[in-house]
Amino acid sequence: MTTDRLTRLIALMNAASLDAVALNPSPSLVYLTGLHFHLSERPTTLIIAPPHPPLLILPELEAEKARQSKIPLTLIPFGDNPADWEKSFQEAAQICRLQGKVIGVEPTRFRFLEWQFINSSARDVRLVSAEPALSVLRLRKDEQELAAMRRAVLIAEQAFEQTLPLIKAGITERELAAELTVALLRCGSAPELPFSPIVAFAANSANPHAVPGDTPLKPGELVLFDWGAAYEDYFSDITRTLALGEPDEELRQIYKVVLQANQQGRLAGKPGLPAGAIDRAARQVIEQAGYGTYFIHRTGHGLGMESHEPPYLYAENPLSLENGMVYTVEPGIYLPGKGGVRIEDDMVVTPDGCESLTTLPRELLIL
Repeated sequence: MTTDRLTRLIALMNAASLDAVALNPSPSLVYLTGLHFHLSERPTTLIIAPPHPPLLILPELEAEKARQSKIPLTLIPFGDNPADWEKSFQEAAQICRLQGKVIGVEPTRFRFLEWQFINSSARDVRLVSAEPALSVLRLRKDEQELAAMRRAVLIAEQAFEQTLPLIKAGITERELAAELTVALLRCGSAPELPFSPIVAFAANSANPHAVPGDTPLKPGELVLFDWGAAYEDYFSDITRTLALGEPDEELRQIYKVVLQANQQGRLAGKPGLPAGAIDRAARQVIEQAGYGTYFIHRTGHGLGMESHEPPYLYAENPLSLENGMVYTVEPGIYLPGKGGVRIEDDMVVTPDGCESLTTLPRELLIL
């Protein structure tokens, strides 16, 4: 399977006029090789430059791991003397004949460190974004990938259900986030979560990317959870908003609106539909209810080996949805100083529509 992925990447590289692709430790590198490396002060760089076999520059201490690659690799290991690292890149540049070539890199991943080594090792190279090729490579999930994502959803949902009984007046956001994190690990999540769980009370829930603090929970306040699990390199990403005791009428009202927007967004997906149409379907509900200015982000984003990846669900995105694409639907309304509501589900495009991978109830839960 992984060899098939390499074949697809080479075809995409040809279509994008890329002579080579250079990758740092990243989901793309894992996707192609099955190898996990940390991004550190020691450079680790995979170079794919057909017709030469893929080549991996890496610290000598990682060489044994690299021999477990799912695709054949030429290894160029180096020791711990930084003065010798450039020699490894020079050897790679010579083997792959990189001089004068166009090399694609991931713009949000590739560093100045590796750029400097490549630039000094091969004359007249041109580094460009490899997004035209790499963004398509992982866009459609196969059955094995979807099975991992379903398991990641199940783990996240089980952890959430185990955390619910701990919600009570006086507990802090930080304490509840810690309990959810422990529950995720106990339920089977990999230690490297998609992101640190967000737990936000009351006015803090009006901040979409709130950081849990020492705010104690009080009766009548909203509690927003945004969390996910990791399983076999794939992620889930879920948001639910509940209340401790009866919230006030406006908070109940925005919950109803967001729930309807979430429903319309979930129902909208199908093959051939522009990704932006899902945003418009959800956003229209919120705008018609008079809260359009309080919906301050896109309706969703792609999900897979990263918590944010294509396709991105913003109104102007013309990308056509295809069978196997996975994305979130997460409309929200955020009232500054008062509170916010977001309801997020993970969706997969099917041959004739879409399916929700998430199964937790969406109606307002009052504890």
